[in-house]
Amino acid sequence: MDSRLTAIVSVSFLSLIVLRRVALAVNLVDKPSARKHHLGSIPLVGGLAIYLTICLFLLNTPISNSDIPLFLLCSGMLVLTGALDDKFDISVKSRLLIQLIVTIVMFTLCNVQLATLGGILGWGELTLSSSASFLITFLAVAGAINAFNMVDGIDGLLGGLAVITFSALGYLFLTSGQVGLYQFCLLVVFATLPYILLNIGFPFGARMKIFMGDAGSMFIGFTVVWLLLAGSQTAESSFRPVTALWLIALPLMDMATIMIRRIRKGQSPFKPDREHLHHICQRVGLSPKLTLLTICTIATVFASVGVVGEALKIRESTMFMSFILTFSGYYMAICHIWRITTFIRKVSSLLPPNKPTPQISDGDHQ
Repeated sequence: MDSRLTAIVSVSFLSLIVLRRVALAVNLVDKPSARKHHLGSIPLVGGLAIYLTICLFLLNTPISNSDIPLFLLCSGMLVLTGALDDKFDISVKSRLLIQLIVTIVMFTLCNVQLATLGGILGWGELTLSSSASFLITFLAVAGAINAFNMVDGIDGLLGGLAVITFSALGYLFLTSGQVGLYQFCLLVVFATLPYILLNIGFPFGARMKIFMGDAGSMFIGFTVVWLLLAGSQTAESSFRPVTALWLIALPLMDMATIMIRRIRKGQSPFKPDREHLHHICQRVGLSPKLTLLTICTIATVFASVGVVGEALKIRESTMFMSFILTFSGYYMAICHIWRITTFIRKVSSLLPPNKPTPQISDGDHQ
């Protein structure tokens, strides 16, 4: 397994280097703008490289899952759509149409669908009708894709959140005996690691920086929702439906908060702005690296709640109500973030300054 993981990392890294040159040649790059404050034109091939790496390994050493070819077809359609969006900026309606087509394929050919919400209400399993199942499956696909697309705002964030989510999923699959899906999660994690390093400028600095692009966020979001449904909606389920909410809690909460705030302002929920959590963190004074660390830490805590709740078999209704209360708190905090930070600064200014701690040299130890 170690040699295979090394091969995955190597292929992903080489794919990034090769596709970076191609992107520069065909102008598949992200240019600075009023919303994008990076320096220079950055190739948008992170998602393409990850997808090609995963395709290569799945086709050469297939994981025991009959739905893999259809998964690659559906995700390939989304990756192509994302690449076209990166290049030509296609409309929201066109993207949603492709997501609808992919949902139809999932629903009819793969039987990957959200058919039950489990016992989230506390009085037995909540099973959906066929029409309701299709609608909610489509909302889940579109929601996950857009949630991961919206968090892609600072270096390392989308890749970091993807690794957290797929690691949690992999652990749940492994502990439930679904080794094939565990190996799939491991494949995605190791295929993503080289992208994260180049995205944050390691080891070659800013001159070799690469962005994920919409192709990548669509692929990550779709793969997450596919695995969430595969893990919670089958006879051999690895976890309960409510656990899925916690595994993607932070991207989901950020997306929902942003959309609600835009609608309240009379704006389109898809209108770009700088009101995401990573923007707010930086405006309150956190550096990009500290913002990345803070958000990934919160995401890890949320995913851990889901994993621990699943391990302890905490009641689904309790887990669901806890999620709703957490989201309500998150929403209120974001809506009043400036008052909160102003209050914290006032309190900090009233506290006496810390006295410097005397420095002790090695010779002073007793």
